[in-house]
Amino acid sequence: MKRPFSEYPPAGPSSPNTLPDEEDEDEVMLKIERGSDELLSQTGAVSNGSVMSPAPNHADNNNDAKKVKLDTKNPGAPSRVIHIRNIPNEVTEAEIVHLGIPFGKVTNVLVLKGKNQAFLEMSDEVAATTMVNYFTNCTAQLRGRAVYVQFSNHKELKTDQNHSNANPSAQAALQAAQALVNQTDTQGGPNTVLRVIVEHMIYPVTLDVLYQIFSRVGKVLKIVTFTKNNTFQALIQYPDVVTAQAAKMTLDGQNIYNACCTLRIEYSKLSNLNVKYNNDKSRDYTNPNLPTGDPALDSALAIGGAPGALASPFAAMHGLSSPLTAAYGASPAGAPNLNLPNRTGENASATGMPFTGMPLAGVTPTAAALGAAGIRLPGQPSPNCVLLVSNLNEEMVTPDALFTLFGVYGDVLRVKILFNKKDNALVQMSEPHQTQLAISHLDKMKTWGKQIRVTLSKHQTVQLPKEGQPDAGLTKDYTNSPLHRFKKPGSKNYQNIYPPSATLHLSNIPPTVDEEQIKDAFTHAGASVKAFKFFPKDRKMALIQLGSVEEAIAALIKMHNFQLSDSSHLRVSFSKSTI
Repeated sequence: MKRPFSEYPPAGPSSPNTLPDEEDEDEVMLKIERGSDELLSQTGAVSNGSVMSPAPNHADNNNDAKKVKLDTKNPGAPSRVIHIRNIPNEVTEAEIVHLGIPFGKVTNVLVLKGKNQAFLEMSDEVAATTMVNYFTNCTAQLRGRAVYVQFSNHKELKTDQNHSNANPSAQAALQAAQALVNQTDTQGGPNTVLRVIVEHMIYPVTLDVLYQIFSRVGKVLKIVTFTKNNTFQALIQYPDVVTAQAAKMTLDGQNIYNACCTLRIEYSKLSNLNVKYNNDKSRDYTNPNLPTGDPALDSALAIGGAPGALASPFAAMHGLSSPLTAAYGASPAGAPNLNLPNRTGENASATGMPFTGMPLAGVTPTAAALGAAGIRLPGQPSPNCVLLVSNLNEEMVTPDALFTLFGVYGDVLRVKILFNKKDNALVQMSEPHQTQLAISHLDKMKTWGKQIRVTLSKHQTVQLPKEGQPDAGLTKDYTNSPLHRFKKPGSKNYQNIYPPSATLHLSNIPPTVDEEQIKDAFTHAGASVKAFKFFPKDRKMALIQLGSVEEAIAALIKMHNFQLSDSSHLRVSFSKSTI
């Protein structure tokens, strides 16, 4: 597992404790002040225990160097200016700034790419001391390369208007860093446990996906996922405050997939997570021997031996060796990429933030993980779009009823109620990720007095009856139905998908229809209306609260597309709100 800020061996023959003397920094500073490469070429600048050759592109560094002045102080003493050595040539100002963000306010930055060195100025010596002490115990990394952090001989980093914090990239990094620090100040103090809310969850987000994302920042100890207020949430515990703070500042506001599944991160009030089971809802990565909570699976693991060998029983159950190797790799063509900051910052503008954060590698799910989101890799068989719905009420179920109910979570193309087993039906969705949404929201829901089960079918498509073959109306094709909610690419309806609830959202209400007419219509449909409320600023929409979730499911099936006037049909969906 990845350690905080990636504690990997140094990229060189010496150990992290083998630091060049402070005189080496003075040589670099002397070179900067003189604007000459002669001294460096004569004496050599030591980096990671070896002599650095002068960079081929001297002119740019010389021009930059002439514009930098530093005020000196006693060598070896703490300073708010930090000297960072052995940085990669392609490193950005934002990456350097991010090293300092968890420790306090960063006030200036200077990157000397040709010399593989950088200077970071903190707001005070306390923050700088905390940073140096932290990276003394664990090696910092930038783009997979060990970098060394120590106090500078200089007490202040001064630059003119043509360099450093006046440079657009440096200025953008500093401004973004300040915005993140201000946000933290308003949300309370840091903790090792983060509370993560996933907004606009069009594609399924699993515990293993969260692990892959958050372990890029540092070692993840525990994860607990749950649904609250109809929103998918998670608690994620890191080993220390610094790593948790880095994760929050790096990932807050990022989209897991393009234009959806947005991470909202705040500090939890909890200081430790108590995880009882290792399964698809919770995971303790420090204790792989925990049971799954499923007696059948636990028994199978016990018989098979060594359940502790599986860091993730759930991952093993789905063909994944462990959360560390949970089938993540190359980006599939046409797939919604995980839209997080990567090593080169290509996605930096996706959230309007020029700040790339930690140098996270771009993460994109492959076959096994993308199966949940319904994404097909080149060369992979087409994922299944057909659902098997069982334990239905034979007296109540119809193809139209299933079309309406499952149509809340995707566009239903075909429905077949099995002729010889009428409490079972096949429902074909238009997209694989819609099948996952339907499973996650409708499986085990009480509908018409019975708890229905929703799983993937072994069938790849729902076959229509041959011409002339009797079917008794049990199979229907809805491919060209005008009632599909998601036929427009990027439909806003994707942002309003919620689990079944007792409160329904009504829309397309004509101005001639009042509250009593709507309540009467729902009562006539067999529902008990508990509350009703028009939207204050838009009377075309309203909320209606019924006696139970089961009542609301039945009412949605009956009332969606209900004709309110000659030209208006009611639109009904589940709401995340209550009245």
